Amino acid sequence: MLIRAMRTRVIGLALLAGLLTSLSAPAVEAAPRPDITKDLFGTLSDGTKVWRYTLTSGVLRVRIITYGGIVQQLDAPDRHGHRTNVVLGFPDLAGYVDKNNPGPYFGALIGRYANRIAKGTFTLDGTTYHLPINNDPNSLHGGTKGFDTKVWTATPVRTGGAVSLRLGYTSPDGEMGYPGTLKASATYTLSGGTLRIDYGATTDKPTVVNLTNHTYWNLAGEGTPTGIYDHRLQINASHYTPVDSTLIPTGQIATVAGTPMDFRHPTPIGARIRDNFQQLAYGQGYDHNWVVDGSGFRLAARVSEPGSGRTLSISSDQPGIQFYSGNFLDGTLYGTSGHQYRQGDGLALETQHFPDSPNQANFPSTVLRPGQTYRTATTFTLSAG
Repeated sequence: MLIRAMRTRVIGLALLAGLLTSLSAPAVEAAPRPDITKDLFGTLSDGTKVWRYTLTSGVLRVRIITYGGIVQQLDAPDRHGHRTNVVLGFPDLAGYVDKNNPGPYFGALIGRYANRIAKGTFTLDGTTYHLPINNDPNSLHGGTKGFDTKVWTATPVRTGGAVSLRLGYTSPDGEMGYPGTLKASATYTLSGGTLRIDYGATTDKPTVVNLTNHTYWNLAGEGTPTGIYDHRLQINASHYTPVDSTLIPTGQIATVAGTPMDFRHPTPIGARIRDNFQQLAYGQGYDHNWVVDGSGFRLAARVSEPGSGRTLSISSDQPGIQFYSGNFLDGTLYGTSGHQYRQGDGLALETQHFPDSPNQANFPSTVLRPGQTYRTATTFTLSAG
């Protein structure tokens, strides 16, 4: 009887201790559900409202505005779980609207034609079209009022473990000199540590299309003084397209082997950026298109930052990727955190067709015809370790 009583008392004390422990221990929080919210970001001079949508997952927070479809902010954790904004941009609408032309295109959707078209002209089916010259002597990123300056319609979507923002813009026939009414779309989808962009377009006349996103990255954190030269970059490309002094491709597809353009293995961006190499002199650094190895949806580039442990992996079905090392940031702009942006404070990796393809017969075609649908996708996956 005494043994049974003692055993009962011990069990009772154990249960009481367990109860007290459970009451004092902090509750384990469930992983946050993906969500999307909306707030007013600003109003244009004509009264048009610009909305900001915030997409959140258990890993990332991404803010996108309807003006230009711009990725205004992207918060990602470092190896210790501390989150910070890793993309360049402005804290308010005025920063985007009042930028110099051609501006930095921070975070924007680019169209109708990403990158440069030589002398602002191309011929399609026997007709020559003339585009605005905004990067003398060439047309850049769709002209003086490209897709980065348009207010896109927005539809939020929630599907299981992901949230999406569907953006749409209809470009009228002849806008910026391009033929055909183009119905364009870009859907941002956030799931875990991956942001995906699905692009689409249809036309009622033969035209050329090349859409991309122009986000600038600094994986150490936006506005940090160290810049991006110590970031380690890998580009899955054995060839690139050399340019002339106006940054228009010569038509050659050259090997990267034995040149500062070889990023087949992870290499600090600043390691060779000041080498005596004519292509770097033309771009005042890296501002070139690489020919991504392979076909289909595949890894195009990966960049990592040693201090934070953050890694960005970019995959796409596009034939090329433009690496731009922020060469023309000149200290005249102040970003989201109030810090000055100088040369090398951010890098862009733009999945794309090749620059000036409408004038280069040996490049993959960018022609879109009635009855066809332009479709392409790119993923940006952030991790830390």
